[in-house]
Amino acid sequence: MASHDKATGSWLVLGLPIALGLAWITQGTGVIGNDLERNIWIPDELTMPLRVQAAYNDERIFFRYRWPAEHAHVYHDMLRYEGGNWVRHGASRAGPDPDGTYEDRVTMLVDDGGVPDFGRYGGYITVGDRMRFFTDSASPAEVTAHPHLGETLGLTEVQKHLPETRHDAADWRSVVDAETLAAQREAGYFLDLWHWRAGRSNPIGASDDQWVGEDRFGDAGQGPFTTNWDGATSQPRWMFDPETTGTHALRWEDVQAEQIDFDGLYYLSRAMAVEFDPNHSWQDGDVIPRRLLDEGEGSRSDISVHGDARWADGHWDVTLVRDLDTGSPLDDKAFREQGIYDIGIAVHRNATGSRWHYVSHPHSLGLGRHADIQAQRIDGDAPDWGDVWFEMTLFYPGQVDWPLLISRAHAGAPDIAAGKPVRPRHSERQLALYGVEMEFNDTITRQWGLTLFAGLLAMLGVTLALLPTFRPHRRGDHS
Repeated sequence: MASHDKATGSWLVLGLPIALGLAWITQGTGVIGNDLERNIWIPDELTMPLRVQAAYNDERIFFRYRWPAEHAHVYHDMLRYEGGNWVRHGASRAGPDPDGTYEDRVTMLVDDGGVPDFGRYGGYITVGDRMRFFTDSASPAEVTAHPHLGETLGLTEVQKHLPETRHDAADWRSVVDAETLAAQREAGYFLDLWHWRAGRSNPIGASDDQWVGEDRFGDAGQGPFTTNWDGATSQPRWMFDPETTGTHALRWEDVQAEQIDFDGLYYLSRAMAVEFDPNHSWQDGDVIPRRLLDEGEGSRSDISVHGDARWADGHWDVTLVRDLDTGSPLDDKAFREQGIYDIGIAVHRNATGSRWHYVSHPHSLGLGRHADIQAQRIDGDAPDWGDVWFEMTLFYPGQVDWPLLISRAHAGAPDIAAGKPVRPRHSERQLALYGVEMEFNDTITRQWGLTLFAGLLAMLGVTLALLPTFRPHRRGDHS
């Protein structure tokens, strides 16, 4: 019996430390951190407030947005001269730009009933398989090789798109044929996208006008900015006109100071630009915007800034205006008296781009009819806004895509199949927490698997250690 006791002790002495070690390895501290290489960055605040007003007259519709922002980020995509080279600052990246050179933005998706799921699930339906900046995003080589997205459209990333533009919503590659895409658009199966940018449109009183179908597109015509970069010579195409601005370039220390004079010089527009002079005595720290602002044309220039869109006292206050009916039914959703529409709003702040934004639930908008947001009917050319706002909460959506939501991995998939809307069932806080959970889903799943393995191994060790105790004893074993 002494040998049995010794074996039992050995199992316990060896097994318990091993089990505890495995528990520590698999569980660790319980803290999962940001991982920029895997496109994971979680904002400190998971929700934020937004106030909205709407008004219209016989010809135009107005939307006013007001949201808190600690700083106004208006510099975007800048070229800094350093050591004889022009270095880019402000390209899209995971999380906030370390130099603060990424503009604040507000975007609004609009539908008139042509995309029924949008009114129930909002922007979630535009987030498809292997989107850009997701951990499992499709590679540029994969997208470039696609016969429609790459070879026809010239894309290198999977961007926003609608589910019915794919044969299989869970496969970004399965784009329906061109004839079907054209028919969908003519039938109104697209979302109108209003896109205001603090750096690339606001200084010239404009907003970009886009739409979402099998991808995100600009409306027909010319947008409010173009690229100020000559790839062949690795230098800007244009610089500031010293005769009209008094300078050839901005200074990097001024860009970094985050002190904005909205009536001063912080952008480069066609009216103040001249052809770049490579022979000028450029100094380290000289800065030229990589975007040249210009008046747009065609359908893409339909939306304008009404009044001054400014940041003051910790808040942005932006008003946009557009014709009720732009005459471009393949680009825009027309607004009409007694109409009901669905909208979803997103805000980028804190120098973040791409999917690191805050989004809203879908909300209804009514022109002369009851809705979440009731547009005010006015007789003059400009609204007298007053203090009546629609208050909404925006949330960080994380890595939650439409294929996940309609799959068996999501407990709410049967409700989506039944057409039950998301807003009565989930608060913004709940959706934000779910989004964060999905950011780390692979890590959490792996940890649970390792924990299960460690637990089973520990149970096996204890069982083997105690097994001799339960064996039957022969006479004389107690001697």
